[in-house]
Amino acid sequence: MTQLIHTTPNADRNTLYTELLPQIKHLIQGEPSLIANMANVASVLYHTLRFHWVGFYLVEENELVLGPFHGPVACTRIARGKGVCGHAWVENKTTNVPDVEAFPGHIACSALSRSELVVPVRKNNHVIAVLDIDSTRINDFHEHDVAFFEALSQLL
Repeated sequence: MTQLIHTTPNADRNTLYTELLPQIKHLIQGEPSLIANMANVASVLYHTLRFHWVGFYLVEENELVLGPFHGPVACTRIARGKGVCGHAWVENKTTNVPDVEAFPGHIACSALSRSELVVPVRKNNHVIAVLDIDSTRINDFHEHDVAFFEALSQLL
C-alpha cells in the first residue's frame, strides 16, 4: 500500500506539525511492527522537516542501539546515561539542548549537529526507545517542537 504525505509548500513548522500528526497516525495505524513504524516516521520527518538527522535508538539491556533513521551515518551504540540520548533515557523526559557543545558529555556523531531534541518513546511508562532529532542550527527547537514530538512519540 502506498502512502502519500501531503504538506503545504513552504509552510512554517507549526503548520507542518498540524498537517503531519494525523497523517503519521494514519500511516502507522494498524501496523504492529515498531521497527516498521519507526522507519516510516523517520522518513516522513526527515523529508518534510529537513532536519540534519532524525532517528531512533532502541533500549537493549543497558544501552541504546541505533534503529531506523535518516541522515548521515550515526553512532551505533550509546551507553546508559551518556550523551543527550542517554540522558533523556535515564531521566525519562524530553531533553532539548540549544547548543550541543555546551552539553556535558555530548556525543558528537556528526560535527554538523548544533542543537538536539531527544524524546522518550514509552510503553507501559518504561522507555523503550528515544526519538533523536539533530539540527545544524543553534537553538533550533522550541516549545511547539517539543509538543509535536512528544505527541508523536505517544503514537508509537
